[in-house]
Amino acid sequence: MRSSGSGSGRNNGRGKPRGTGGGGSQPRGGSGGRDDRSRGGSGGRDDRPTGAGGRDDRPKRPGKPRPEERRYDVGPNATHEGPKAGRGGAARGGAKGGPRQGQQRGGRTEPARSREYETRAEERNRDRYAGKKDIKLPKTFPGAEQEGERLQKVLARAGYGSRRACEELIEQARVEVNGEIVLEQGKRVDPENDEVKVDGLTVATQSYQFFSLNKPAGVVSTMEDTEGRQCLGDYVTNRETRLFHVGRLDTETEGVILLTNHGELAHRLTHPKYGVKKVYLAHIVGPIPRDLGKRLKDGIQLEDGYAKADHFRVVEQTGKNYLVEVTLHEGRKHIVRRMLAEAGFPVDKLVRVAFGPITLGDQKSGWLRRLSNTEVGMLMKEVEL
Repeated sequence: MRSSGSGSGRNNGRGKPRGTGGGGSQPRGGSGGRDDRSRGGSGGRDDRPTGAGGRDDRPKRPGKPRPEERRYDVGPNATHEGPKAGRGGAARGGAKGGPRQGQQRGGRTEPARSREYETRAEERNRDRYAGKKDIKLPKTFPGAEQEGERLQKVLARAGYGSRRACEELIEQARVEVNGEIVLEQGKRVDPENDEVKVDGLTVATQSYQFFSLNKPAGVVSTMEDTEGRQCLGDYVTNRETRLFHVGRLDTETEGVILLTNHGELAHRLTHPKYGVKKVYLAHIVGPIPRDLGKRLKDGIQLEDGYAKADHFRVVEQTGKNYLVEVTLHEGRKHIVRRMLAEAGFPVDKLVRVAFGPITLGDQKSGWLRRLSNTEVGMLMKEVEL
């Protein structure tokens, strides 16, 4: 139990003022029963007026309006203050469809831009740069203003190995451009016009292709045949570019035939001026006289003039069967068969085993192989390219 003394300040009855004790209580104000406390009093608190109902008369903080009570002013006389002007200043642009709020910059409020203004500005910028799609970026890397390609890149694309391997070729002084040996790295060349050689052999720097086909017997030496016969084009389908054959072989003759898309090389390989030699193996039935080789080298009279062999030798003899080798640089139709037949020895089987530096080797009948860079270089050297 609490003791009630004169300084206790307890009420003797409901609604009556408390006694004043040592604490110095302040008088009540109004019938609401709450204290009026001034800031200067001993309590140190604000005077808060109360209404007749005993509740505070302070203005209450406006609450969030219900959805049906919200309004969004978007007209010319719209106000942007207060809770009904949008969804708050924190929402960028206000409520959906409402105006954007001004932004505080440098202690001042900039006027808000309407959405129509920004839309028109965006359209102007789009129209201004619509026709400038091909914008050239500035050349910022070293050497970008130079023309041509780096030599090691050209060699790598031609098939001489990786760029590092091609750089080693340059360091070993094995590469020359337009007749001059290159010693420094990074030299730029024009693949279309400059002559590049490795170990004295010309490099095909352009996108040329070179193949060797071991043509079987019965295949026509054309890329297409209107009569439906088997032709060279049947062996080179699905290639990156159109190829054509270098010279011809008789339908029944087997052996090496070259295919390429390098027109100048193909023309020179078949031109008599450059004298590119072709080697044939022919099977004939003997006995053959000792002077057969001399007769072929001196020349055999044919219907279209003399035909001379560059070399003749007997490779193998089994009884009356002879395997002979004939080398010549001419390319007339059926020339080997006609020469031997005119000498009295018809040919049973004929195979071309070499076209210039390109040999048949162990390439099987009907097989197509890509020529190596060295072989291409030797072909070009053969015809002074």
